[in-house]
Amino acid sequence: MSSDMARFERDFLDDLALRERVLNGAQNSSVLERPISAKYQWPAAPPAEAFHGLAGDYVRAIEPSSEADPVALLGQFLAMFGNSIGRGPHFIAEEERHYTNIFLNLVGATSKGRKGSSFARVRHPFQVLEANWVGARIMSGLSSGEGLIWTVRDPIFKHEPIREHRSVTGYQDIEIDPGIADKRLLVFEPEFALVLRVMARETNTLAAIIRQAWESGNLRTLTKNSPAVATGAHISIVGHITLEELRRYITETELASGFANRFLWFCLRRSKCLPDDEDRVCNHATLSALTEKLRRAVAFARTVEEMKRDHEAREDWRDVYSGLSAPKPGLLGAVVSRAEAQVMRLAMIYALLDLSSAIGRRHLEAGLALWQYSEESAKFIFGDALGDPTADSILNALRRNPLGLTRTEISNLFQRNKPAGEVERALGALAQIGAARSVRDESGGRPSERWLAV
Repeated sequence: MSSDMARFERDFLDDLALRERVLNGAQNSSVLERPISAKYQWPAAPPAEAFHGLAGDYVRAIEPSSEADPVALLGQFLAMFGNSIGRGPHFIAEEERHYTNIFLNLVGATSKGRKGSSFARVRHPFQVLEANWVGARIMSGLSSGEGLIWTVRDPIFKHEPIREHRSVTGYQDIEIDPGIADKRLLVFEPEFALVLRVMARETNTLAAIIRQAWESGNLRTLTKNSPAVATGAHISIVGHITLEELRRYITETELASGFANRFLWFCLRRSKCLPDDEDRVCNHATLSALTEKLRRAVAFARTVEEMKRDHEAREDWRDVYSGLSAPKPGLLGAVVSRAEAQVMRLAMIYALLDLSSAIGRRHLEAGLALWQYSEESAKFIFGDALGDPTADSILNALRRNPLGLTRTEISNLFQRNKPAGEVERALGALAQIGAARSVRDESGGRPSERWLAV
Protein backbone atom coordinates (compact mmCIF):
# COMPACT_ATOMS: atom_id res chain seq x y z
CA MET A 1 0.00 0.00 0.00
CA SER A 2 1.36 3.43 -0.91
CA SER A 3 2.13 5.97 1.79
CA ASP A 4 -0.57 8.28 0.40
CA MET A 5 -3.24 5.60 0.64
CA ALA A 6 -2.11 4.68 4.15
CA ARG A 7 -2.41 8.33 5.15
CA PHE A 8 -5.87 8.54 3.62
CA GLU A 9 -6.99 5.49 5.57
CA ARG A 10 -5.69 6.92 8.82
CA ASP A 11 -7.30 10.31 8.17
CA PHE A 12 -10.74 8.94 7.39
CA LEU A 13 -11.06 5.94 9.69
CA ASP A 14 -13.07 7.89 12.25
CA ASP A 15 -15.20 9.46 9.52
CA LEU A 16 -16.11 6.07 8.04
CA ALA A 17 -17.31 4.92 11.44
CA LEU A 18 -19.25 8.16 11.80
CA ARG A 19 -20.89 7.66 8.41
CA GLU A 20 -22.06 4.18 9.38
CA ARG A 21 -23.49 5.45 12.64
CA VAL A 22 -25.35 8.27 10.88
CA LEU A 23 -26.90 6.00 8.29
CA ASN A 24 -27.82 3.38 10.89
CA GLY A 25 -29.44 5.98 13.10
CA ALA A 26 -26.96 5.88 15.97
CA GLN A 27 -25.38 8.91 17.59
CA ASN A 28 -21.65 9.41 17.68
CA SER A 29 -19.90 10.72 20.78
CA SER A 30 -16.28 10.73 19.65
CA VAL A 31 -14.33 13.96 19.45
CA LEU A 32 -13.36 14.53 15.82
CA GLU A 33 -11.72 17.91 16.21
CA ARG A 34 -9.64 19.61 18.82
CA PRO A 35 -12.12 21.79 20.76
CA ILE A 36 -11.78 25.49 21.44
CA SER A 37 -11.97 24.59 25.10
CA ALA A 38 -12.75 21.42 26.99
CA LYS A 39 -16.29 22.70 27.29
CA TYR A 40 -17.09 22.69 23.55
CA GLN A 41 -16.23 19.80 21.29
CA TRP A 42 -16.80 18.94 17.65
CA PRO A 43 -20.52 18.08 17.47
CA ALA A 44 -21.70 14.49 17.44
CA ALA A 45 -23.49 13.29 14.32
CA PRO A 46 -27.08 14.51 14.02
CA PRO A 47 -29.68 12.20 15.60
CA ALA A 48 -31.39 9.77 13.25
CA GLU A 49 -34.58 11.87 13.33
CA ALA A 50 -32.81 14.55 11.27
CA PHE A 51 -32.68 12.14 8.32
CA HIS A 52 -36.44 11.74 8.22
CA GLY A 53 -38.42 11.23 5.03
CA LEU A 54 -37.46 11.98 1.46
CA ALA A 55 -34.48 14.15 2.41
CA GLY A 56 -32.97 11.32 4.46
CA ASP A 57 -33.73 8.80 1.71
CA TYR A 58 -31.89 10.95 -0.81
CA VAL A 59 -28.87 11.34 1.47
CA ARG A 60 -28.71 7.60 2.09
CA ALA A 61 -28.90 6.96 -1.66
CA ILE A 62 -26.01 9.19 -2.68
CA GLU A 63 -23.83 9.23 0.44
CA PRO A 64 -21.98 5.94 -0.24
CA SER A 65 -20.73 7.33 -3.55
CA SER A 66 -19.82 10.79 -2.24
CA GLU A 67 -16.98 12.13 -0.12
CA ALA A 68 -19.31 14.79 1.29
CA ASP A 69 -20.45 14.85 4.90
CA PRO A 70 -24.03 13.49 5.19
CA VAL A 71 -25.16 16.60 7.06
CA ALA A 72 -23.92 18.80 4.19
CA LEU A 73 -26.02 16.80 1.75
CA LEU A 74 -29.03 16.95 4.06
CA GLY A 75 -28.89 20.67 4.81
CA GLN A 76 -28.47 21.70 1.17
CA PHE A 77 -31.26 19.38 0.01
CA LEU A 78 -33.63 21.03 2.51
CA ALA A 79 -32.47 24.53 1.48
CA MET A 80 -32.97 23.81 -2.23
CA PHE A 81 -36.40 22.30 -1.74
CA GLY A 82 -37.46 25.17 0.52
CA ASN A 83 -36.50 27.69 -2.14
CA SER A 84 -37.77 25.85 -5.19
CA ILE A 85 -41.35 25.65 -3.89
CA GLY A 86 -41.61 29.42 -3.62
CA ARG A 87 -43.39 31.76 -1.28
CA GLY A 88 -46.60 29.89 -0.58
CA PRO A 89 -46.33 27.62 2.46
CA HIS A 90 -45.89 29.60 5.65
CA PHE A 91 -46.29 29.43 9.41
CA ILE A 92 -47.60 32.33 11.48
CA ALA A 93 -46.06 33.06 14.88
CA GLU A 94 -47.05 36.25 16.73
CA GLU A 95 -48.32 37.88 13.53
CA GLU A 96 -45.05 37.14 11.71
CA ARG A 97 -45.01 34.86 8.68
CA HIS A 98 -42.21 32.36 8.36
CA TYR A 99 -41.60 30.77 4.98
CA THR A 100 -39.47 27.85 3.86
CA ASN A 101 -36.39 29.86 2.90
CA ILE A 102 -33.48 29.00 5.15
CA PHE A 103 -29.94 30.34 5.42
CA LEU A 104 -27.21 27.75 5.87
CA ASN A 105 -23.46 27.98 6.39
CA LEU A 106 -21.39 24.82 6.05
CA VAL A 107 -18.22 25.15 8.10
CA GLY A 108 -15.46 22.76 7.10
CA ALA A 109 -12.66 21.74 9.42
CA THR A 110 -10.33 22.31 6.47
CA SER A 111 -10.52 23.28 2.81
CA LYS A 112 -10.76 19.53 2.01
CA GLY A 113 -14.27 19.20 3.42
CA ARG A 114 -15.79 18.45 -0.02
CA LYS A 115 -18.36 21.20 0.48
CA GLY A 116 -18.55 22.06 -3.21
CA SER A 117 -19.09 18.47 -4.34
CA SER A 118 -21.93 18.16 -1.84
CA PHE A 119 -23.78 21.05 -3.49
CA ALA A 120 -23.37 19.55 -6.95
CA ARG A 121 -24.75 16.21 -5.80
CA VAL A 122 -27.84 17.80 -4.26
CA ARG A 123 -28.46 20.14 -7.20
CA HIS A 124 -28.83 17.28 -9.70
CA PRO A 125 -32.47 16.22 -9.04
CA PHE A 126 -33.62 19.85 -9.06
CA GLN A 127 -31.85 20.33 -12.39
CA VAL A 128 -33.94 17.44 -13.73
CA LEU A 129 -37.17 18.90 -12.33
CA GLU A 130 -36.73 22.60 -13.05
CA ALA A 131 -33.70 23.45 -15.13
CA ASN A 132 -34.79 27.08 -15.57
CA TRP A 133 -34.81 27.70 -11.82
CA VAL A 134 -31.43 26.04 -11.36
CA GLY A 135 -29.93 27.91 -14.30
CA ALA A 136 -31.40 31.36 -13.68
CA ARG A 137 -32.26 31.57 -9.97
CA ILE A 138 -29.23 29.98 -8.32
CA MET A 139 -26.57 32.69 -8.22
CA SER A 140 -23.31 33.59 -6.55
CA GLY A 141 -21.53 36.86 -5.95
CA LEU A 142 -23.03 38.63 -2.94
CA SER A 143 -21.32 42.00 -2.77
CA SER A 144 -23.84 44.62 -1.67
CA GLY A 145 -27.37 45.04 -0.43
CA GLU A 146 -28.28 46.96 -3.56
CA GLY A 147 -27.00 44.11 -5.72
CA LEU A 148 -29.07 41.56 -3.84
CA ILE A 149 -32.20 43.69 -4.23
CA TRP A 150 -31.53 44.05 -7.96
CA THR A 151 -31.70 40.29 -8.50
CA VAL A 152 -35.29 40.17 -7.15
CA ARG A 153 -36.40 43.73 -7.89
CA ASP A 154 -39.95 44.93 -8.51
CA PRO A 155 -40.78 46.80 -11.73
CA ILE A 156 -39.31 50.31 -11.69
CA PHE A 157 -41.44 53.26 -12.73
CA LYS A 158 -40.55 56.84 -13.46
CA HIS A 159 -43.00 59.62 -12.68
CA GLU A 160 -43.08 61.82 -15.76
CA PRO A 161 -45.15 64.85 -16.76
CA ILE A 162 -47.78 64.73 -19.48
CA ARG A 163 -47.31 67.67 -21.83
CA GLU A 164 -49.75 69.15 -24.26
CA HIS A 165 -48.78 72.21 -26.28
CA ARG A 166 -45.73 72.69 -24.08
CA SER A 167 -47.86 72.75 -20.94
CA VAL A 168 -47.91 70.12 -18.20
CA THR A 169 -51.44 68.73 -17.96
CA GLY A 170 -50.73 65.86 -15.56
CA TYR A 171 -48.34 63.11 -14.59
CA GLN A 172 -48.03 59.44 -15.40
CA ASP A 173 -45.90 56.50 -14.29
CA ILE A 174 -43.79 55.01 -17.05
CA GLU A 175 -42.27 51.57 -16.55
CA ILE A 176 -38.57 51.82 -17.25
CA ASP A 177 -37.63 48.35 -15.99
CA PRO A 178 -39.90 45.27 -15.89
CA GLY A 179 -38.29 43.88 -12.75
CA ILE A 180 -37.91 40.18 -11.97
CA ALA A 181 -41.02 38.01 -12.24
CA ASP A 182 -39.55 34.99 -10.40
CA LYS A 183 -38.82 36.15 -6.85
CA ARG A 184 -37.15 32.89 -5.87
CA LEU A 185 -33.40 33.16 -5.39
CA LEU A 186 -30.95 30.68 -3.92
CA VAL A 187 -27.63 32.38 -3.28
CA PHE A 188 -24.79 29.86 -3.34
CA GLU A 189 -21.51 31.20 -1.99
CA PRO A 190 -18.74 28.58 -2.12
CA GLU A 191 -16.32 31.16 -0.68
CA PHE A 192 -18.37 32.79 2.06
CA ALA A 193 -15.24 34.33 3.54
CA LEU A 194 -15.31 36.80 0.63
CA VAL A 195 -18.84 37.83 1.64
CA LEU A 196 -17.72 38.49 5.21
CA ARG A 197 -14.81 40.58 3.97
CA VAL A 198 -17.12 42.65 1.77
CA MET A 199 -19.52 43.18 4.65
CA ALA A 200 -16.71 44.64 6.74
CA ARG A 201 -16.61 47.73 4.53
CA GLU A 202 -18.01 50.70 6.37
CA THR A 203 -20.81 51.66 3.97
CA ASN A 204 -21.79 48.17 2.83
CA THR A 205 -25.51 47.43 3.28
CA LEU A 206 -25.41 43.69 2.66
CA ALA A 207 -25.86 42.51 6.26
CA ALA A 208 -28.98 44.65 6.72
CA ILE A 209 -30.55 43.44 3.47
CA ILE A 210 -29.78 39.80 4.31
CA ARG A 211 -31.68 40.27 7.57
CA GLN A 212 -34.64 41.69 5.64
CA ALA A 213 -34.52 38.76 3.22
CA TRP A 214 -34.81 36.26 6.05
CA GLU A 215 -37.57 38.11 7.86
CA SER A 216 -40.06 39.47 5.33
CA GLY A 217 -38.64 39.32 1.83
CA ASN A 218 -39.38 43.03 1.45
CA LEU A 219 -36.07 44.66 0.64
CA ARG A 220 -35.05 48.29 0.43
CA THR A 221 -32.21 50.56 1.39
CA LEU A 222 -32.12 54.20 2.39
CA THR A 223 -29.54 54.93 -0.29
CA LYS A 224 -30.67 58.02 -2.18
CA ASN A 225 -29.59 56.88 -5.62
CA SER A 226 -30.88 53.30 -5.34
CA PRO A 227 -34.46 53.24 -6.66
CA ALA A 228 -34.86 49.45 -6.70
CA VAL A 229 -37.00 47.73 -4.07
CA ALA A 230 -38.25 44.17 -3.82
CA THR A 231 -41.42 42.81 -2.27
CA GLY A 232 -42.22 39.18 -1.59
CA ALA A 233 -38.73 37.94 -2.39
CA HIS A 234 -38.07 34.30 -1.49
CA ILE A 235 -34.33 34.19 -0.82
CA SER A 236 -32.28 31.30 0.56
CA ILE A 237 -28.53 31.30 1.18
CA VAL A 238 -26.04 28.43 1.21
CA GLY A 239 -22.51 29.39 2.19
CA HIS A 240 -19.31 27.33 2.42
CA ILE A 241 -16.43 28.43 4.62
CA THR A 242 -13.58 26.91 6.58
CA LEU A 243 -13.47 27.16 10.33
CA GLU A 244 -10.27 29.19 10.21
CA GLU A 245 -11.75 31.69 7.73
CA LEU A 246 -14.93 32.09 9.72
CA ARG A 247 -13.16 32.85 12.95
CA ARG A 248 -10.82 35.22 11.15
CA TYR A 249 -13.35 37.28 9.23
CA ILE A 250 -16.63 37.34 11.10
CA THR A 251 -16.88 40.36 13.38
CA GLU A 252 -18.51 40.77 16.76
CA THR A 253 -20.92 43.24 15.17
CA GLU A 254 -22.13 40.63 12.69
CA LEU A 255 -22.52 38.09 15.48
CA ALA A 256 -24.40 40.41 17.79
CA SER A 257 -26.45 42.38 15.25
CA GLY A 258 -28.73 39.56 14.17
CA PHE A 259 -26.89 38.61 10.99
CA ALA A 260 -25.48 35.34 12.35
CA ASN A 261 -28.68 34.13 13.99
CA ARG A 262 -30.47 34.02 10.63
CA PHE A 263 -28.12 31.17 9.67
CA LEU A 264 -27.97 27.52 10.53
CA TRP A 265 -24.34 26.59 11.21
CA PHE A 266 -23.21 23.04 10.38
CA CYS A 267 -19.73 21.71 11.13
CA LEU A 268 -18.69 19.18 8.52
CA ARG A 269 -15.80 17.04 7.36
CA ARG A 270 -14.92 14.98 4.34
CA SER A 271 -16.56 11.63 5.02
CA LYS A 272 -14.37 9.22 3.11
CA CYS A 273 -11.77 8.81 0.35
CA LEU A 274 -13.03 7.59 -3.04
CA PRO A 275 -10.03 7.68 -5.40
CA ASP A 276 -11.72 5.66 -8.19
CA ASP A 277 -14.39 7.18 -10.43
CA GLU A 278 -16.46 4.01 -10.41
CA ASP A 279 -16.87 4.37 -6.63
CA ARG A 280 -18.69 7.68 -7.18
CA VAL A 281 -21.50 6.31 -9.34
CA CYS A 282 -25.00 6.25 -7.82
CA ASN A 283 -27.71 3.73 -8.62
CA HIS A 284 -29.60 5.35 -11.50
CA ALA A 285 -32.89 3.58 -10.84
CA THR A 286 -32.89 4.60 -7.18
CA LEU A 287 -32.15 8.24 -8.02
CA SER A 288 -34.86 8.30 -10.69
CA ALA A 289 -37.43 6.99 -8.20
CA LEU A 290 -36.41 9.57 -5.60
CA THR A 291 -36.50 12.37 -8.19
CA GLU A 292 -40.06 11.38 -9.05
CA LYS A 293 -41.00 11.54 -5.36
CA LEU A 294 -39.36 14.96 -5.21
CA ARG A 295 -41.42 16.08 -8.22
CA ARG A 296 -44.62 15.16 -6.39
CA ALA A 297 -43.48 16.92 -3.22
CA VAL A 298 -42.66 20.14 -5.11
CA ALA A 299 -46.02 20.08 -6.90
CA PHE A 300 -47.86 19.46 -3.63
CA ALA A 301 -45.99 22.17 -1.71
CA ARG A 302 -46.96 24.77 -4.30
CA THR A 303 -50.63 24.19 -3.42
CA VAL A 304 -50.11 24.85 0.30
CA GLU A 305 -50.51 28.16 2.09
CA GLU A 306 -50.74 28.47 5.89
CA MET A 307 -49.41 25.50 7.86
CA LYS A 308 -50.12 24.60 11.46
CA ARG A 309 -48.96 22.02 13.98
CA ASP A 310 -51.26 19.07 14.55
CA HIS A 311 -52.39 18.01 18.03
CA GLU A 312 -49.36 15.82 18.82
CA ALA A 313 -46.92 18.42 17.57
CA ARG A 314 -48.63 21.13 19.64
CA GLU A 315 -48.20 19.01 22.75
CA ASP A 316 -44.54 18.41 21.95
CA TRP A 317 -44.00 22.09 21.18
CA ARG A 318 -45.22 23.04 24.65
CA ASP A 319 -42.60 20.73 26.13
CA VAL A 320 -39.66 22.11 24.17
CA TYR A 321 -40.59 25.76 23.77
CA SER A 322 -39.23 27.05 27.07
CA GLY A 323 -35.84 25.48 26.40
CA LEU A 324 -35.67 26.77 22.85
CA SER A 325 -36.66 30.30 23.80
CA ALA A 326 -34.53 30.55 26.96
CA PRO A 327 -31.88 33.28 26.58
CA LYS A 328 -28.25 32.20 26.50
CA PRO A 329 -25.31 34.44 27.40
CA GLY A 330 -22.56 35.84 25.24
CA LEU A 331 -22.14 35.84 21.50
CA LEU A 332 -23.30 32.23 21.34
CA GLY A 333 -26.62 33.38 22.77
CA ALA A 334 -26.88 35.93 19.98
CA VAL A 335 -26.10 33.30 17.33
CA VAL A 336 -28.77 30.81 18.51
CA SER A 337 -31.42 33.30 19.60
CA ARG A 338 -33.83 32.42 16.77
CA ALA A 339 -34.09 28.76 17.69
CA GLU A 340 -37.91 28.63 17.70
CA ALA A 341 -38.24 30.12 14.22
CA GLN A 342 -35.43 28.02 12.78
CA VAL A 343 -36.98 24.80 14.11
CA MET A 344 -40.38 25.64 12.66
CA ARG A 345 -38.96 26.51 9.23
CA LEU A 346 -37.20 23.16 9.15
CA ALA A 347 -40.30 21.33 10.38
CA MET A 348 -42.38 22.91 7.60
CA ILE A 349 -39.93 21.64 4.97
CA TYR A 350 -39.94 18.12 6.41
CA ALA A 351 -43.77 18.13 6.43
CA LEU A 352 -44.03 19.28 2.82
CA LEU A 353 -41.58 16.60 1.71
CA ASP A 354 -44.03 14.15 3.33
CA LEU A 355 -46.89 15.67 1.28
CA SER A 356 -48.42 17.03 4.47
CA SER A 357 -49.84 20.50 5.01
CA ALA A 358 -49.90 19.85 8.77
CA ILE A 359 -46.72 19.79 10.83
CA GLY A 360 -46.74 16.51 12.73
CA ARG A 361 -44.69 15.09 15.57
CA ARG A 362 -42.17 13.41 13.26
CA HIS A 363 -41.61 16.69 11.38
CA LEU A 364 -41.08 18.64 14.58
CA GLU A 365 -38.69 15.95 15.85
CA ALA A 366 -36.72 16.18 12.60
CA GLY A 367 -36.49 19.96 12.83
CA LEU A 368 -35.42 19.77 16.47
CA ALA A 369 -32.78 17.14 15.69
CA LEU A 370 -31.20 19.21 12.94
CA TRP A 371 -31.39 22.37 15.05
CA GLN A 372 -29.64 20.49 17.84
CA TYR A 373 -26.76 19.79 15.46
CA SER A 374 -26.68 23.43 14.38
CA GLU A 375 -26.56 24.63 17.97
CA GLU A 376 -23.82 22.17 18.89
CA SER A 377 -21.90 23.35 15.81
CA ALA A 378 -22.33 26.97 16.88
CA LYS A 379 -21.00 26.12 20.34
CA PHE A 380 -17.89 24.63 18.82
CA ILE A 381 -17.41 27.43 16.29
CA PHE A 382 -18.08 30.42 18.53
CA GLY A 383 -17.32 29.04 21.96
CA ASP A 384 -18.35 31.05 25.00
CA ALA A 385 -17.03 34.43 23.89
CA LEU A 386 -19.03 37.30 25.30
CA GLY A 387 -18.33 39.88 22.63
CA ASP A 388 -16.85 41.89 25.46
CA PRO A 389 -13.17 42.65 24.64
CA THR A 390 -12.12 42.91 28.27
CA ALA A 391 -13.87 39.74 29.40
CA ASP A 392 -12.75 37.77 26.35
CA SER A 393 -9.13 38.86 26.81
CA ILE A 394 -9.21 37.76 30.45
CA LEU A 395 -10.81 34.41 29.58
CA ASN A 396 -8.21 33.69 26.90
CA ALA A 397 -5.43 34.49 29.36
CA LEU A 398 -6.97 32.24 32.04
CA ARG A 399 -7.12 29.37 29.55
CA ARG A 400 -3.45 29.86 28.75
CA ASN A 401 -2.62 29.67 32.48
CA PRO A 402 -4.08 26.51 34.04
CA LEU A 403 -2.97 27.62 37.52
CA GLY A 404 -4.97 30.80 37.19
CA LEU A 405 -4.13 34.49 37.58
CA THR A 406 -4.28 36.87 40.52
CA ARG A 407 -6.05 40.21 40.32
CA THR A 408 -2.67 41.89 39.91
CA GLU A 409 -1.71 39.58 37.06
CA ILE A 410 -5.05 40.19 35.37
CA SER A 411 -4.56 43.93 35.64
CA ASN A 412 -1.10 43.52 34.13
CA LEU A 413 -2.69 41.96 31.04
CA PHE A 414 -3.80 45.47 30.10
CA GLN A 415 -0.60 47.20 31.27
CA ARG A 416 -2.74 48.51 34.15
CA ASN A 417 -4.62 50.71 31.68
CA LYS A 418 -8.03 49.23 32.50
CA PRO A 419 -9.90 50.81 35.42
CA ALA A 420 -10.45 48.45 38.33
CA GLY A 421 -14.18 48.78 37.86
CA GLU A 422 -13.94 47.59 34.24
CA VAL A 423 -11.92 44.53 35.25
CA GLU A 424 -14.36 43.82 38.08
CA ARG A 425 -17.31 44.00 35.70
CA ALA A 426 -15.64 41.67 33.20
CA LEU A 427 -14.79 39.11 35.88
CA GLY A 428 -18.37 39.26 37.13
CA ALA A 429 -19.64 38.55 33.60
CA LEU A 430 -17.34 35.54 33.27
CA ALA A 431 -18.45 34.20 36.64
CA GLN A 432 -22.12 34.70 35.74
CA ILE A 433 -21.91 32.46 32.66
CA GLY A 434 -19.76 29.89 34.44
CA ALA A 435 -16.67 30.51 32.31
CA ALA A 436 -14.41 31.47 35.25
CA ARG A 437 -14.37 31.22 39.02
CA SER A 438 -12.36 32.73 41.85
CA VAL A 439 -10.58 31.00 44.73
CA ARG A 440 -8.68 32.31 47.72
CA ASP A 441 -4.94 31.84 47.33
CA GLU A 442 -3.44 31.24 50.76
CA SER A 443 -0.17 29.72 49.63
CA GLY A 444 1.78 32.07 51.83
CA GLY A 445 1.72 35.61 53.07
CA ARG A 446 -1.32 37.77 52.58
CA PRO A 447 -4.24 35.82 51.02
CA SER A 448 -5.11 36.86 47.49
CA GLU A 449 -7.86 36.16 45.01
CA ARG A 450 -6.98 33.88 42.12
CA TRP A 451 -9.15 33.38 39.02
CA LEU A 452 -9.31 30.19 37.00
CA ALA A 453 -11.03 29.24 33.75
CA VAL A 454 -13.79 26.68 34.14
